[in-house]
Amino acid sequence: MSSSNLPRMPKGIISIAFIAVIILIFVSKSTVTIGAGQAGVLYRTFSGGVVTNQPAINEGFHLVLPWNKVYIYELRQQELYEKMKVLSSNGLDINLEASVWYKPKAEELGTLHKNIGRDYLERVIKPAIRSATRSVVGRYTPEQIYSSKRDIIQKEIDEETKKILDDKHIDLLSVLVRDVTLPTTIKDAIERKLRQEQESLEYEFRLQKATKEAQKQIIEAQGKADANKILSASLTDKILRDKGIEATLKLSESPNTKIVVVGDKDGMPLILGNN
Repeated sequence: MSSSNLPRMPKGIISIAFIAVIILIFVSKSTVTIGAGQAGVLYRTFSGGVVTNQPAINEGFHLVLPWNKVYIYELRQQELYEKMKVLSSNGLDINLEASVWYKPKAEELGTLHKNIGRDYLERVIKPAIRSATRSVVGRYTPEQIYSSKRDIIQKEIDEETKKILDDKHIDLLSVLVRDVTLPTTIKDAIERKLRQEQESLEYEFRLQKATKEAQKQIIEAQGKADANKILSASLTDKILRDKGIEATLKLSESPNTKIVVVGDKDGMPLILGNN
């Protein structure tokens, strides 16, 4: 069968099909869906470019002119994990691992897109955290970093990074120092020094304890000596005779004892016999 014998489609149907295709393309280019936790920045191709004087496009289905564009941003918290090698105050290499929690500021999304762009993580956040980390760690020795300064270092890195990003339309939520690794030789030397310091503190404690115990014994002995001295000075001959008479009278009252009492040359009673 020749082509001249094929049935021809009516021109009206062809026109309708063409129009339908045009409409389909127009609609597909004119719709955008913003997902949960996202927002969109509108770019007007023929009327001013990036829209910065209006709120960002919220979640949901939206219609836009086909010659305009919508750039979608994630507004939820995001995490950057960084491993860095920085120098301490005395020039030694310190390996530091940190996590950075961040998100773009929704109310400044258009300005962020216009001034920095969607790759703001690479353009501003990574350089900021690296610069702040080098600056802060460079103030401390490895001993300080290893022992008691880690929380202080984390706080200072967080504060300095926020200063750098202050006008970058980014909300820096937190910087967390996950790990700090020193060279093995430096770490071993620090641990030996810490052990020696601990042993020295323990020795000083034992010495102080022994000294206090000796002082306590000296004070107790001195107290006893002073008491005996006072007691000896108070025992006169009259008191001794009275005590002796008192003891003799008590013995004389015993039913099992026969006592003959005479006075000696000092007038003290004598017990001459008993059963």
